This record gives sequence, structure tokens and C-alpha cells, in this order.
Amino acid sequence: MHVLPQLRKLERRYPTELQVVSVHSPKFPTERKTENLRRAVLRLRIEHPVVNDAEFLVWSLYSANAWPTMIFIDPNGDVIGRHAGEIEAESVVPLVEHWLEQYRDSGLLATTPLKLAREQPTESALSFPGKVAYDAASERLFIADSNRDRIVVGRLNGTVDRIIGGSDIGAEDGSPDIATFNQPQGIAIADDALYVADTENHLIRRVDFTTWKTTTVAGTGAQLRQRPMHGPAREQALNSPWDLAERDGTLYVAMAGIHQIWAMELCSDEIGPWAGTIAEGLVDGPRDRAELAQPSGLSLGADTLTFADSESSAVRQAELGPGGRVDTVTGTGLFDFGDRDGDAASARLQHPLDVAWLDDELYVADSFNHKIKRIYPFTRSVKTLCGGEGYADGTLAEARFREPGGLCRGPGRSLIVADSSNHVVRQVDLARGSVRTVPLQLQYR
Repeated sequence: MHVLPQLRKLERRYPTELQVVSVHSPKFPTERKTENLRRAVLRLRIEHPVVNDAEFLVWSLYSANAWPTMIFIDPNGDVIGRHAGEIEAESVVPLVEHWLEQYRDSGLLATTPLKLAREQPTESALSFPGKVAYDAASERLFIADSNRDRIVVGRLNGTVDRIIGGSDIGAEDGSPDIATFNQPQGIAIADDALYVADTENHLIRRVDFTTWKTTTVAGTGAQLRQRPMHGPAREQALNSPWDLAERDGTLYVAMAGIHQIWAMELCSDEIGPWAGTIAEGLVDGPRDRAELAQPSGLSLGADTLTFADSESSAVRQAELGPGGRVDTVTGTGLFDFGDRDGDAASARLQHPLDVAWLDDELYVADSFNHKIKRIYPFTRSVKTLCGGEGYADGTLAEARFREPGGLCRGPGRSLIVADSSNHVVRQVDLARGSVRTVPLQLQYR
């Protein structure tokens, strides 16, 4: 996902000379389905053709061995270059310029656009909502309406109090109608404000509850490309902040793009790595030596920060305080995934995106299994609470979800779920054993 913004830069720079084609060679079983890929194309705002290489035929044909791998093909269909790993668009420009000059001179370069039909988004009030937060004191529900680039503030009865952002894609600070975001994800309530992980802008924003104005509190707007350091928050580049959690004046940031968790001291505006080495993996140990794999969801327990470690299909926790360590609750490796309940050693998840503590029980948005699962911390056993692919309210046994990506504690014994690919927010009432869709009074636009 991190290479897509760089490809967009190249596409916009060379709109008639360069044709980008993405080949989707899926890691997870749910990604093999073309319908799920269609939704991902819409969620990621991809504007070029995408091939579903479910059987890895193209992958093998071009001898790819890493995600992502870029293959450069000339007008004759010959491979003239390849690169494994992330890129910066600016580093590719000299090569592209050289090739374009060469093929213009030879008369081989065609500039007629391909006749393509773009996927059209579903007509829905929300569009791929990311994370949710519920403030029990004010009974307000906060929704990161990610693909509409806005924050929706409402109530569980469906009333909408206000909308912050959404007029355009951008990084403008200011009042709700002026502020802009780019794919916001994680949100956290602290210090009489809402903190927002503005993911594609690589920023952290703060929405003041008194004035409802948005200000940028961390990040430069550039994507971090070097080894991270501690420093003033507004001078530090970030890399795809995906979720937030706060306690005692410390804001924890799931820095998914570099496989770390960061901490920001709100009183001093200092930010920097807190857990993870930047190496992608599932390695436990002291926080500064542990390896994480795209942490994407955070929830604070009694004395630990629990997180969904998405690429390892694991749930893990990091001890708070100095000298803490990271331990895995369930999950065994980057390529160990599935849909299996049982003890922590044998249970399998598939790309979970969020976690939430409710009293002494831990809940997981098992996103690619389309389920909400429960982990009992003392026995470390994993059990499906509800779900399966589809869209249905009703009893826990009847309820169906589609790639739930956000999870938080609601009022009483309930959970709030951002049912991302169904474009709705749901409430799971554990006391009644039922699931309902929150009837948000929003118009499609």
C-alpha cells in the first residue's frame, strides 16, 4: 500500500506516456476473491488496471520474489528494468525520462490513452470507515470516514452532530468546514480533544472540543524514509500512522509503515519510537529489540498496550513503563494465518486490524475472516464471537460482517465496530447477544 502514492506521482507526471498496471498476487486467502479485490481497488483509490493474479502465474512468469516488485516493460514488451521493494517517485524519474526519449526517437512510443472503465464506488453515506471511538461522558461516537477524508461526530441513535473535513483531500488546519484530511484512520480522545492519525498525510492532527478547530501536532507531511529518532513532534517525519491510544498524557501511535509503535508526550510535544526495530517480523523481547509487522490497532489494558499485528496475523502486547517487553498473545509468523479457534498456540487469525479491551476480555477485529473474536487473557484461548462474510444484523449467530477494521468499547457491555467494506458502523450488544447497524442520518454524496 505504501508504493501506491509514489505510483500516483508518476502517473500524474506522465499521463499519456506511462501506463501502470498493478498485478495483485495475494498473500491472504480472502484477497484471492475478485470481489474483495474490487473493494480494495476502491478503498485504495487505484485509477489504473489491476490484474488478479490469484494463482501467482504472472508472479512466476516475471520471477518476482517480494511485495512489491516493479517490472519496467518497453513498447516491444521486453523487460528493461526491475526493482524489489519500496520506491520514491523522484528516484525513478531519471530512468523514465531516459526511456521515453529513447522510444520517442525510435518512433515506438504511443501516447493514445487506453479505453478503460473505472470501478464506481458504492452509494453509501460512509465509505470504508476506518476506526471508531466512543466517549461515554458525552455519549458521542467518532468515526474516521476514511475514504471521504473526514471525521463524523454522532450518536448511537443515528444523530449526526457535525462533520469535520471532507470537502477535499488535503492537510489544511482550521474550522470543520476548512480542515482537510487524507485517509484518516486511528482516533483517540484525550486532553478535551480528538487526536486523528491522518494516515496518507503522515500526520497526527488534533481537533479541539471547544472550538472544533483542527491543528497539526505531529509530522512534517513527508513520509519517513530514514532511521527514526526522538525529537520535536512537528519536526519528525512519520510513516503511515494507523491507530492511536492515550493514557496519562502519552499518545501511542501504531506506525504501520515502519513496523513500530511510537509514543508522543503531549505535555512536551516530543515523539519517537517506543517499540519495534523497524524490521518486519514476529520477534518478542525487550521493546527496543522486538520485531513487529504492520501494527494497525491499539487498545490499552491494565498495564499493557495490546495491538493487532496485522501482517503476522497476530495479537501482541507491550508492557507499559520503563524496561517493558513485547510478548505475543496469539500468532506464530508472517505466513501463518487461517480461521481457527482454540488455544493461543493453535488458533489462527487472518490479518486482524484492531483490538479492544472490555473489562477483562479482549476482542479482535479479525478482518480478513470477517469476524469479531474474543480472547480470554488468562487461558489465552481464542473463540469466535460473531461474524462471517456478508451483511446481516440479528443475533450473534446470525450477524455477518465484511472486513471489520475498527473496534472500540461502547456503552455498557457493548462493542462498536467499523464494518469497513459494508460502509457502516455496527453495535454488538453482548448483554442481549445481538448486532445492529447504527442508523446514521447522513446523505450519500
